[in-house]
Amino acid sequence: MDTLSYKTVSANKNTVNKEWLLVDADGQALGRLASEVAILLRGKHKPNFTPHVDCGDNVIIINADKVTLSGNKWENKSYIRHTGYPGGQRSLTSRELFDKDPTRLVEKSVKGMLPKNKLGAVLFRNLKVYVGTDHGQEAQKPTTFNLNNKK
Repeated sequence: MDTLSYKTVSANKNTVNKEWLLVDADGQALGRLASEVAILLRGKHKPNFTPHVDCGDNVIIINADKVTLSGNKWENKSYIRHTGYPGGQRSLTSRELFDKDPTRLVEKSVKGMLPKNKLGAVLFRNLKVYVGTDHGQEAQKPTTFNLNNKK
């Protein structure tokens, strides 16, 4: 038998094939959208997935202002941050964060589903979120990725 066929092939930054994917967030639930995008950014949908390498795709999310939340999450879900000073805990509801900047709501939900290390920071840079249908990555010729019929 050929023993070379049994070798495990690990991807590295030179052998990874990165693509540009365009995801439309119109009418998508925020958490379900974020989990699918995190899988695409991480590269878990590829057969050559390697946990310690950035082998995911670059993802562009358009229509971030048309994302939905179920139940009372617009009023009850809060996003907490701290200024670093005593008594500096600040919080915003989903509605307040959405009214300030809809892209931040999507970015925070995707970032929370990525690894909490240096690799997660690198993967997060592969995400671009836009409010309308216009985006600045036409030159990369992104392929449309439909989340509704993924499988």
